[in-house]
Amino acid sequence: MITIALSKGRIFKETLPALEAANISCNEDPESSRKLILKTNRPDVRLLIVRASDVPTYVECGGADLGIAGKDVLDEFSSNNLFQLADLKIAKCKMMVAGPKNFDYEKAINQKERLKVATKYTKISKDFFSKKGIHIDLIKLYGSMELAPLVEMSDLIVDLVSSGKTLEANNLVPYEKISDISSQLIVNKASMRLKFKELQPIIDQLKK
Repeated sequence: MITIALSKGRIFKETLPALEAANISCNEDPESSRKLILKTNRPDVRLLIVRASDVPTYVECGGADLGIAGKDVLDEFSSNNLFQLADLKIAKCKMMVAGPKNFDYEKAINQKERLKVATKYTKISKDFFSKKGIHIDLIKLYGSMELAPLVEMSDLIVDLVSSGKTLEANNLVPYEKISDISSQLIVNKASMRLKFKELQPIIDQLKK
């Protein structure tokens, strides 16, 4: 049995055509189904529906052989037990530093001011500002990052930005891009060794 870990939403929807190219189609819609393990048209392949942030953990610990996870999740996740095989170039967005329109970001960076940063991407934020020689106080949030500077809880936020409309609606602006983000194909190291013959055709099709 080959198990592929996916998350609901944009990644799942944009992965479906790639899976179908690999002759794998899902029998159920994860958005309407309460099932967490979904059957496919192939008796030897099943899909595991988990939180986006949990995909690497399931792959690392052997709960899934393959997984599709955003680069943002993988950059926050440290593991020696999985391989990143390919950039699937789906679910694209950017990791950005953003904040209020009236905040002088350039001056703060040039003068190396200590900054308060709200984000759920603590490792990415720490690494990014550390390279600039900037000390930051991290405020970890799991959603609605845009609120933090509006209530003067933070100077800046670090978050994913797609269209930028949420920033604009809350009178925030992007200051600097940290990285381009897209979904990556990952594999458990042991699975790659033990199930190579079964996995390789799926991997090759997903890479295409």
